[in-house]
Amino acid sequence: MKRWSKISSIFAISITILAIYLISSSEIYHSRDTAFAQSSSLTIITLSSDNKLVGGGQFVISPNPFTGTGNYTITDNSADDTDKEKDGVVTLSGIKNGNYSIIQTRITSGYSVDQMQKTIQVNNSSGVATFTDLPVNNAVASFGSKSVTYTTKFECGSIYAGEGPLRPGHYDTDISLFNKQKFPTQVFWNSVLNNGPSSNAILLKMDSETSKSITCHDIRAILGNNNENFIEGFTIVNVPLDSMFNGGMTMTSSSSDINVLDVQAFYTANALDMLPHEVIVDKISFYIIQDESGKIPTNMTRKTLDISIPSGLNQISDTEKKVKDALAKQYSLSDDDLAKIVIRIKDVSVGVGVLIDDHAISLSTVEPQPGS
Repeated sequence: MKRWSKISSIFAISITILAIYLISSSEIYHSRDTAFAQSSSLTIITLSSDNKLVGGGQFVISPNPFTGTGNYTITDNSADDTDKEKDGVVTLSGIKNGNYSIIQTRITSGYSVDQMQKTIQVNNSSGVATFTDLPVNNAVASFGSKSVTYTTKFECGSIYAGEGPLRPGHYDTDISLFNKQKFPTQVFWNSVLNNGPSSNAILLKMDSETSKSITCHDIRAILGNNNENFIEGFTIVNVPLDSMFNGGMTMTSSSSDINVLDVQAFYTANALDMLPHEVIVDKISFYIIQDESGKIPTNMTRKTLDISIPSGLNQISDTEKKVKDALAKQYSLSDDDLAKIVIRIKDVSVGVGVLIDDHAISLSTVEPQPGS
């Protein structure tokens, strides 16, 4: 009985030691996991044109980096800024992973707001966005221009013969504009004909993150050209960077990224020697009665076969010869081989077909240029 009591005591001590070990191990691994866990953060840096930090900035982040929905506004040195000791540096810690769009809405008096939207990806790491603000008196002068211009080629209409400058066919152009900014933008566009006049400018209003298109129909309308004759030239899209045309917001930036819009030109061109048109087609039913050439598969003889061949209006033709020419092309038959083949025409019917409309397409991205 004493021996059994001693064994029980040893067993209880062993269980206690094992429990302590497991608890300790769990704490060690938990501590290790905590040590290696990554915390996502987002840092926004505001600089002057001479690379000095500028404080007092306010920014709108979309979506909210803490909830993943809606917008979030943060001000330099506010409660959520973990870098309060540094003016011009805003850091948000413990945010969700994702893609964020950031715009600057306010800056210290005496500086202009950099209104170019920044897009940052955060994935278990630290994302950094940099804004550059210029002194108000030097903002436009430092930028070097008051507008951004996109110039693209257009080709519209039909070419029927050899009048050029392109091959016969139908040509179409679609110019697509996408306002990728977080604020409304207004643009002017006009078209210039090759060796011809320039149209008046048209005002185009674009809401935030919306797209519009300029088609051949639009180009013809402003040029007063409503026929189907072929026209070509250039379309100029101009985005003013002053406050008059963009909701009271001065769009200035010292960076080389002046791409306010995404502009792409989509071209289609008919690649045929002539425009699509209806053609007369003879559908011929026939038999191969005899084949002494041995080049036509035996399962093709003495059964109804069909072939469709283009035909001319009011033209006399040899139907049997048409069929034999088609056989010669498909089975590489010589004239001697054709003489050894006997066919019988069963029926001929006339139909109308349409020539295949073969198009070529291309897409061109239009780069921005600083304007005066």
